[in-house]
Amino acid sequence: MLNIDFKKGDGLVPVVIQDNTTLQVLMVGYMNEEAYLKTEAEGTVTFYSRSRKALWTKGETSGNYLRVVTIETDCDNDAILIRAEPAGPVCHTGTWSCFGETQPRGFIYRLEEIINSRIEEGSSGSYTSRLFSEGTGKIAQKVGEEAVELVIEAMGDNNGLFKNEAADLLYHLLVLLRAKSVNLSEIEEVLVSRHKPV
Repeated sequence: MLNIDFKKGDGLVPVVIQDNTTLQVLMVGYMNEEAYLKTEAEGTVTFYSRSRKALWTKGETSGNYLRVVTIETDCDNDAILIRAEPAGPVCHTGTWSCFGETQPRGFIYRLEEIINSRIEEGSSGSYTSRLFSEGTGKIAQKVGEEAVELVIEAMGDNNGLFKNEAADLLYHLLVLLRAKSVNLSEIEEVLVSRHKPV
């Protein structure tokens, strides 16, 4: 159990909910100690509603629960950061986040999850599933083809075509990573290890 200072804010602490995959901030709420303990015990985010003056589990009406992945406090122990996996749109307006629609930054991790689920489902109607079933050689060939197409578009002046080819290359690279049992985060770790601060 974390050491959270509930006294500082008259029994409440602010809670920032972040998408565990994309790291997008989804919403902000408040917890008292009871809400925190319930959240920790059940693994689903429960807030304290200041307007209703009662505990409120996010998703109890919509079904769009927030499954807890990690819980951290800030340096003063008077604010909480929860990384969660949302079951659907988080905002009551129907958007993924209370701060607007899904941001493109970080979506590549969501795409990695989508690719993995399509492969696991094994549907013959899924291009991803069909490509994966053809094996590493065929996937690697597609990555090579997309790389060549990207280079060709890079030599031209049509940025729209260039961006589409770059997206195709990234998509096929993610499928290849899955075929090699490598996660995108592992590639990110290699890039971080190469980074030398100036």
